[in-house]
Amino acid sequence: MKSLLSTVKSFIANLLLWSFFVGGLAASTASGAVLDGTAKNVATYAGIAVSLLTGSRIAKKPKIKEFLSKPSTLWFLFLFNGGVAAFCYFSMDGIKGIATAAGMGLVSIGAAGGLVAARRAPTAKARVEEPWA
Repeated sequence: MKSLLSTVKSFIANLLLWSFFVGGLAASTASGAVLDGTAKNVATYAGIAVSLLTGSRIAKKPKIKEFLSKPSTLWFLFLFNGGVAAFCYFSMDGIKGIATAAGMGLVSIGAAGGLVAARRAPTAKARVEEPWA
């Protein structure tokens, strides 16, 4: 059983991690409504960096990792992000549409890779566990 101190430390660490993640997302998306010029660009790129770093740390947590590796979650990510990528490519003009479509497409391809890897994993695991093979 965990001590009270370690439970509190874990809670505060998770709270800070999620707060920085949400703050980074907010800075990267809403900075245009508040700032202009160079300050807007700095806030946007800093927000992207913060959300990427904290998001990758969050994704390594066991419960989140388990959720993200479920076939239903992977199928949703593959189909939804692939659809959004196609929509953005055809509906947005210029580099913004291409960059958005590329980013969403990468997430979709990553989810497809997870589906393929998950499909191959049980057969390889079953072969290893068979004592007569």
